[in-house]
Amino acid sequence: MTKLRPQFVLFGDSITQLSFENGGWGAALAALYSRQADVILRGYRGYNTSWALLILDKIFPELSSPPDVVTVFFGANDAALPVPDGKHFHVPLPQYKANLHQIVSHIKSNSETTVVVLITPPPLDDEAWIEFRRANYNKQPEALPDRINEVTKLYAQACKEVAKEACVPVIDLWSVFQQTQNWRQAYLIDGLHLSVGGNRIVFNELVNVLNDILFLRADKLPMDFPPFGDIDPKNPGVAFQSWENNSNLAKVNILDW
Repeated sequence: MTKLRPQFVLFGDSITQLSFENGGWGAALAALYSRQADVILRGYRGYNTSWALLILDKIFPELSSPPDVVTVFFGANDAALPVPDGKHFHVPLPQYKANLHQIVSHIKSNSETTVVVLITPPPLDDEAWIEFRRANYNKQPEALPDRINEVTKLYAQACKEVAKEACVPVIDLWSVFQQTQNWRQAYLIDGLHLSVGGNRIVFNELVNVLNDILFLRADKLPMDFPPFGDIDPKNPGVAFQSWENNSNLAKVNILDW
């Protein structure tokens, strides 16, 4: 079935899953494109790229109308350390990079015109994350950390390398956050997950990609169905017929905009 509107799929871990909560970057994107595109959430708490590969065919099956934009936002869990508390999530760095390549290739194999946007993991506030684990998971002070920011940095760099090698855009969240002096307090709530401010940064960076690189401005994409001001209440069918005659939404290729 042909799509009425372009589809944006947000694929990732808990940072993506939480993005539709109040103040989330996914919710803000859906609001921005409320009459121009369908924003579809596919976020999975605790997932790494190896587990993402196991559901890839289910999320992105071979379709006659594949999504137009896909964000791929994994790495925060992959970067967990191979210690008792982190090995459940840990994916070795070379494997993480290979997994990202496979995810991008699979999405592109269904449609070369699908735009894939990679997002690096955000930086980790080591101390705040340790305190969060102690308070919520009863971890003792001497317990080994399951994540550290210096390792997350390596995964962020690998994500950028994949983007360059695959010729897809990337949002370097690890670096962008740290351009603000008080980024730990401003952008994170527990050392790992995003505050409203952090969500706003992701939203702004993604909109910049859609606007400046891919020309997917919300104000340039056509609306689905006529605005209420164009509808004559005495003869409403005229406006809808005019929209039908002048709109080609069912066959819109977003790369034309």
